[in-house]
Amino acid sequence: MKTTRTLFRTTLVAAAAAVLSTAAFAQAGAKLKVGLMLPYTGTFAALGNAIENGFKLYVTEQGGKIAGREVEFVKVDDESDPSKATDNVNKLVKRDNVDVLIGTVHSGVAMAMAKVAKESGTLLIVPNAGADAVTGPMCAPNIFRSSFSNWQPGYAMGEVMAKKGIKKVATITWKYAAGDESVKGFKEAFEKGGGTVVKELNLPFPNVEFQALLTDIAATKPDAVFTFFAGGGAVKFVKDYAAAGLKKTIPLYGSGFLTDGTLDAQGADAEGLFTALHYADSMEIAKDKTFRLAYAKTYKLQPDVYAVQGYDAAQILGIGLKAVNGDTSKKAEFAKAVEAAKIDSPRGTFSLSKAHNPVQDIYLRQVVGKENKLVGVASKALADPARGCKM
Repeated sequence: MKTTRTLFRTTLVAAAAAVLSTAAFAQAGAKLKVGLMLPYTGTFAALGNAIENGFKLYVTEQGGKIAGREVEFVKVDDESDPSKATDNVNKLVKRDNVDVLIGTVHSGVAMAMAKVAKESGTLLIVPNAGADAVTGPMCAPNIFRSSFSNWQPGYAMGEVMAKKGIKKVATITWKYAAGDESVKGFKEAFEKGGGTVVKELNLPFPNVEFQALLTDIAATKPDAVFTFFAGGGAVKFVKDYAAAGLKKTIPLYGSGFLTDGTLDAQGADAEGLFTALHYADSMEIAKDKTFRLAYAKTYKLQPDVYAVQGYDAAQILGIGLKAVNGDTSKKAEFAKAVEAAKIDSPRGTFSLSKAHNPVQDIYLRQVVGKENKLVGVASKALADPARGCKM
């Protein structure tokens, strides 16, 4: 009787092991479906393409596989339109059954992605959108960011301008999450340093009719202007600011997206502008030199911060998946590995906070020709406060 029971138990154990082994084999052999939800048209199209390029460069460096799994891409153009965001992300999650979501640029669209990811448990890595809530009230064990919070570059530039002795500043941005939160971060640091924001100006996204607001700035006569714009809007704002004669009389400072990926189009109008961001040109970092060479060789383009963020999104995915042998269902183990990692980025080594936002140096840069030249560190190892995150 004992022999029969022992044999029965042994058979059950062997069968269970066989099932687990088969499942593991199936997981390892199955393609890793990566859903790229990025802007491929409109104001932020160039940003979406750079993110995709950076992500794919890392995958290529790994021989087309991450954690032993061949990568299959499923792409959706999010059009930077929050009203379409929930439908778009649900297509990737429910129709295409992607293993991981990568997106996006527009903060409003990213919020919809974070909501679906949190509800469905799908891995989400945000390679740009800085919406503070993604790693604040919306934080979750399966949501990560490879870029920044909107608060970070704004806060760093607020520190810089206060230290320069600037006292009165006007701000101008689009009226949406990225603009509002960037200005909020700037104000927090600038006012802490003794400065005053005398006027806050904004216009609806993606409106680029700046003339009335530039007239208001000229009449207000602040010591300087702080701004957040990106993509095509940043190009037009810088050119309009110079054309209005303001560049000569009221210094313009910005979050780094003002001049990242836009210098060719801005030309001489951007010369000399100071911005703060977690990446710069001409950095003496070995990883950055290797990255820039590989990117230029592959795409016949110079990389920008968006390409770096796409590359690092893939690095984060790689770190997490290697720790779980490619099994995307092991969310807790994935998160633990990423939280413990020091990520070797072209921007310099960074880590992720408990809220899964980068803890990173924010650099002060100045436009010289076609480069955002490194001036120094605006804020060392700056961590977003992650207000409202309960994880």
